[in-house]
Amino acid sequence: MLVGAHVSTSGGLVEAHRRGVERGCQAIQIWGQSPRQWRPTRWKQDDIDAFLELMPDGPIDAVVIHAVYLINCATSDREMQRKSLASLIHHLELGEAIGAVGVVLHPGSAKGEPHEEALPRVAGMLKTALGETEGCRILLENTAGAGDTLGRSFEELDALTRKAGASKRLGLCLDSCHMFASGFDISTADKLADVIDRCVEIVGTDRLACLHANDSLTPLGSNRDRHAPPGDGELGPRGCAAFLSEPRFEGLPAIFEGPGVEGKAAAKGDVDRMKQLRESGRRARRRRKS
Repeated sequence: MLVGAHVSTSGGLVEAHRRGVERGCQAIQIWGQSPRQWRPTRWKQDDIDAFLELMPDGPIDAVVIHAVYLINCATSDREMQRKSLASLIHHLELGEAIGAVGVVLHPGSAKGEPHEEALPRVAGMLKTALGETEGCRILLENTAGAGDTLGRSFEELDALTRKAGASKRLGLCLDSCHMFASGFDISTADKLADVIDRCVEIVGTDRLACLHANDSLTPLGSNRDRHAPPGDGELGPRGCAAFLSEPRFEGLPAIFEGPGVEGKAAAKGDVDRMKQLRESGRRARRRRKS
């Protein structure tokens, strides 16, 4: 597992890499553009080239891009569809340029419409975006289940993947906070194993490409997306240790998004805590086997 955090790209990609190194990250996640506006970021080629030169020597072994929350692939509004598609394509092009694991995307919100009507719109946009780009994957993120958001169940994520053509470039990002908030009890290693068994059965093993290792401020089934620092929320040390040491997650980037122990963006203390929890989980698993 590649433990890491979401880092700012203020100053460019090389600065984002530096922030990851300072925090002790093995993986980093970045925004593909400003999360507060539609205008795409014009990444400088020399910055991209310098970033690519840094990556082979580590310690950052993977970069993930998170699509901005402005995107709503489920919308029926034509102008919003146009903006969402353009932004998604922009993120995928950046992902291809910097060798990203993929672009994490929230499937969207039906905004009061039946899910069965919104799902084909999402699938159509995914298919179009993949058709206009090359290489980089779209990683659909499970949601906490608030309101009319799509992607709260493995069945729905699988339906989106199949409706979009089941491309190998469609993957999955599992968020521990969202899983817990949407009703999946992953508070122990055994309970998590049962949930992942179900995920593998429905979605498949090859789809899982990224993790968001966030604790939850709200209880099981709350349907509220409220992050807590690893081990400090309702999942607690035991649940987070189980998530960070699940054997089937080995080799995947595991990103803490924040807010962290300092009340702001993820800091070195948060990454250190994740590594400690991972080792705690591994020790617990070895004890159960012995």
